[in-house]
Amino acid sequence: MKFEQYRLSQEILRALDGLGYTSPTDVQEQVIPVALNRQDLVVRSQTGSGKTAAFGIPICQLLKWEENKPQALILTPTRELADQVKQDMQNIGRFKRIKAAAVYGKHPFAYQKEELKQKCHIVVGTPGRVLDHIERGTLVLDRIEYLVLDEADEMLNMGFIEQVEAIIHRLPEKRMTMLFSATLPENIEKLAHQYMKEPTRIEIASTVTLTDRIEHSLFIVNEQQKFELLRDVTVVENPDSCIIFCRTKEQVDRVTEQLDKLFYTCDQLHGGMSQEVRFDVMDAFKRGEFRYLVATDVAARGIDIDSISHVINYDLPLEEESYVHRVGRTGRAGKRGKAISFVTPYEDKFLADIEAAIGFDIQRRHAPSQQAVAEAKAAFIEKMEMRPKLKKDKSVELNRDILKLYFNGGKKKKLRALDFVGTITSIPGITGDDIGIIKIQDTETFIEILNGKGELVLKEMKSKTVKGKQLKVHKAKR
Repeated sequence: MKFEQYRLSQEILRALDGLGYTSPTDVQEQVIPVALNRQDLVVRSQTGSGKTAAFGIPICQLLKWEENKPQALILTPTRELADQVKQDMQNIGRFKRIKAAAVYGKHPFAYQKEELKQKCHIVVGTPGRVLDHIERGTLVLDRIEYLVLDEADEMLNMGFIEQVEAIIHRLPEKRMTMLFSATLPENIEKLAHQYMKEPTRIEIASTVTLTDRIEHSLFIVNEQQKFELLRDVTVVENPDSCIIFCRTKEQVDRVTEQLDKLFYTCDQLHGGMSQEVRFDVMDAFKRGEFRYLVATDVAARGIDIDSISHVINYDLPLEEESYVHRVGRTGRAGKRGKAISFVTPYEDKFLADIEAAIGFDIQRRHAPSQQAVAEAKAAFIEKMEMRPKLKKDKSVELNRDILKLYFNGGKKKKLRALDFVGTITSIPGITGDDIGIIKIQDTETFIEILNGKGELVLKEMKSKTVKGKQLKVHKAKR
């Protein structure tokens, strides 16, 4: 299959081409045609299977650009995933000028309120903050036609199910609902039965992906010997990029501190950090600035990186769903990966539950011998001392011909999108198709200029007025 066969608009196809999407994945191939027909969907698919684009492509295709109120609501369990999905939706809808907003806790409510007051097609958020906006009247729901419950099993595990139901009760009944989950426990099935209309069911065999692309193994180890084992395993395995999962932020702090003393290139991620710091760490890890990320389960959602070679469960997860989501960080985009777990002698029940859920026994291994560690040491040190080769974000190529401009005027100067469009299209060689997303705030406006025409617009606008007002204009710094 090719994306052209779905009769998508040229704007969507152009964005997919820029993102490097050549042909649909299994889940996209099955979901897109059903979603384009506006049918409800329950999809069981492992993380990393391309499900965001599976619902993102049809939603962006079906959205009406001229409608100012939100038409799609996407609920996610974590802030990181909300931000990732928002970026993905805006990338897919880039040339259709689709605007998405992300709302989640630990982020200024007032800022989100202002963003929601502007033209906004898609809202992505965590259930608690979305419900907060609904109850305060800052999120209007009467035009919502599409609802997505992303990582539904994790929302259930995190205790969001009541908030999800409270949100659904406030939505228009005439809508399309899509539910995506790596597992389908009884509560999720009940949710689907209660709030969806004869949904089409799609299941992408997760255990096939888990075993085909990921090599699973475990070590039985006492708690006191875990860090020594981690040191030896990382030397022998010598990963290119590795996430080390711990249960608590205190454990994350301890492990990071010990790795720092050994001069590992590492950083940490847990719920006790501010959102800005968490995003900075995630972005740096995606770029490949450091090799080891020590994290709690907060990192098992929202990290969309194609080249994580190893996942190490320093602490075994207590729920089988968490194991699936953690190891799903590796073995992505057709690459192979390794999932290594440390299991204490007292965790046999949790291990049995995980093996029952994934449908196979995980291979037991012996700790690396001191000879094996010594033989691997030179290659390990060489890789550690290499300057990292930074990776490009997948949207870089898409945004190559886009320039974002800043103007020092907005709502307080009574300026509207129409005023900017009229002035910019008066420039010879510029049409409405060259203008992307316009974001008007109280005292400033940001406008994307497409098709490589940004420099021309920047030059001409220095001598033009908008609604009779002379505005400063320069390349946006953010």
